[in-house]
Amino acid sequence: MKPHRRIVKHPVVLLVEDEPLVRLTQVDILREAEFWVVEAQDADEAFELLKTRPDISVVLTDVDMPGSIDGFEFARLVRQGWPEVGVLVISGKTAPEPGDLPPNATFLHKPIMPDDLVAALTQAMAATPKSSVAQGS
Repeated sequence: MKPHRRIVKHPVVLLVEDEPLVRLTQVDILREAEFWVVEAQDADEAFELLKTRPDISVVLTDVDMPGSIDGFEFARLVRQGWPEVGVLVISGKTAPEPGDLPPNATFLHKPIMPDDLVAALTQAMAATPKSSVAQGS
């Protein structure tokens, strides 16, 4: 099936955002940019998706979210457990302090223009030890 094959080749983004309207807007932006989007509302749900979805290329996470850990800690744990997955952290309230971000992670301050979000995700995927293209081979 040609259309399905095309979709499978799109990079998969795990979007971790607890605010439904913000998440919906980000999903629209990412799908328009031809990303495949998997959604989670907190780190616990996101970890379950990471465990079962080896096709995830990059994580886009907010800093402030409900649950036992914030986006900075989540990003560090993603980098530790899934080093091949790119990490982009965003926030409109909190800027990273030294040591908050894991190596090769990117931070953007909200609000973010759609083109800047797409460019940052692409950069985050390229900053990983193993590219998503190599995983698909």
